[in-house]
Amino acid sequence: MNPARPHRLGLVVGKFSPLHLGHEQVIGQAQQACEQVLVLGYSQPSFAGCERARREAWVRRRFPGVINLQIDDDWVRARCAERGLPWRPMPDNLASDEAQQDWLAWLLDGPIGLRPDAMFASEPYLGPTCERLARTWARPVTPVSVDPHRARHPISARTLRQDVHAHRTWLHPDVYRDFVQRVVLLGGESSGKTTLAEALAQAEGTAWVPEHGRERWLACGGQLTLQDLVDIAHTQVAHEEARLSQAHRWLVCDTSPLTTWGYAGWMFQQQPPELTQAAMRRYDLIVLCEPDFGFVQDGTRRGADFQREQHAWYEAQLLKRSEPVLRVRGPLAQRVAQVQAALAELSQRGVQPCDPAEPPDPPEPS
Repeated sequence: MNPARPHRLGLVVGKFSPLHLGHEQVIGQAQQACEQVLVLGYSQPSFAGCERARREAWVRRRFPGVINLQIDDDWVRARCAERGLPWRPMPDNLASDEAQQDWLAWLLDGPIGLRPDAMFASEPYLGPTCERLARTWARPVTPVSVDPHRARHPISARTLRQDVHAHRTWLHPDVYRDFVQRVVLLGGESSGKTTLAEALAQAEGTAWVPEHGRERWLACGGQLTLQDLVDIAHTQVAHEEARLSQAHRWLVCDTSPLTTWGYAGWMFQQQPPELTQAAMRRYDLIVLCEPDFGFVQDGTRRGADFQREQHAWYEAQLLKRSEPVLRVRGPLAQRVAQVQAALAELSQRGVQPCDPAEPPDPPEPS
């Protein structure tokens, strides 16, 4: 046994809904004291925006070296079937401490098959839970209390769930990013997308993602290949992901891979499958900019006729998508106000951020 790590297997149990810095403090201390750490998370019912897959991703991002088991009833049922065990439903969050401890002892012994020798927590249930496990296994389970008065991180998951954005400083950016909602601006050439993106981000105090395709176009002197367009789509998404850590509540995206997919058809009459897949990326709000600014030729654009063609194409494509679509028109201040009103409505409805990896139906070729 390593004297610096006196415990073989440490246990950290929680709802992790969401995973906040107080949880991270407990897990970090367990890692320092244990050869291995089991981070076990469950909630019945689960909380909106904190489902099993998301909790699993949070723990994986922050603590890749732990045994990361974020479970729900489906997980337990499947594990019991694998091991030939009778299934026991997960207790409700409001169940008594005794019922929770009894189920945890069964879960660790049966479906999971691991017996920790230490448990780490900042909650009052720590001592009684270790006693219950010790009786079951007829050997000690050491309770390790971590900052029980929450002096270092005076926050609770309940408070965070009331307004995660107001309390986002208690979340690591790798966790908070999953609560940021993406707003994408679409429209034909010279329809004011970039101007609106920058103004909207400033008005909302958040980050925005410039159009990478335009940057690549200028860098290549307007000579793009089909592979360039594929690279542009992937890079645009990568830039979105990178900017999430700088965003507050909303991330404003100046275009999406749908635009790049459209240009592949207009320029090359080809749309590779990987570009088609990228074009299916979902957003929490799609803003279609009306071409009522007056066309401005900056030397890189194809003209007012093409602008109208593009706008009609966007209208047709967006009719087939499930995300909310807002059409904005008029001067800049009016457009900003229109988008802000739509964002306020989304907030009031309590809509959770969509998963961009769950695409809508494929778009139809240009």
